[in-house]
Amino acid sequence: MCTMNLRVYQSRNCGWVTYSSEIGNQEKVVHFVVLHNIIYVVTNKANIGVLSLNSANIKFLRLKSTPDVTSRNLKLVNCDEQLLLVDLMEDKMIRDVYKIDFSTMNYVKVETLGNIALLYASNGLKNNCYALINPNKWGYERNSVYVTLFSSTICRVYSWDDKKLKKCITLPTPDETGAFVFDWCFRHLQYEIDYSLVE
Repeated sequence: MCTMNLRVYQSRNCGWVTYSSEIGNQEKVVHFVVLHNIIYVVTNKANIGVLSLNSANIKFLRLKSTPDVTSRNLKLVNCDEQLLLVDLMEDKMIRDVYKIDFSTMNYVKVETLGNIALLYASNGLKNNCYALINPNKWGYERNSVYVTLFSSTICRVYSWDDKKLKKCITLPTPDETGAFVFDWCFRHLQYEIDYSLVE
């Protein structure tokens, strides 16, 4: 996502293709994620659609419910083969998380993260959110939210149940340069798009 556009690098054409994020009626795409080889997008009005790379059209899902959110701070997250919608607050904390139940075509509010850890990063201009299933394997705590901000090397760890601060972790700076951590990085995650699924 950059300014008013979604840019996708298409390896089959060896180049970037730009898609407008403007939908009309003061609605625009604010985030996207790849799940099951399909690009899903979310608008500032919490409408979720599938982006067709061949025509730049968005086919919106007919969800039976919509959460009461209208924000530029909505993020789609791929977690354990599920599509999650994360509603971020202005003060850099996560307000609510919803799961998209494709069997009933409903938003389901997540009351507990269970065996998931959410990782949130903000560099002041850009916010990203990721989810880890079985986080203990990677050294994180389940049912917790990890928050890093641009101006700090401190990672704050919150309990999802009561949203209270559990602890703070000082993050090492890369190569001892003093540079701040801008984002979480999971190099083992790679996504490919299957064009046959979006036609």
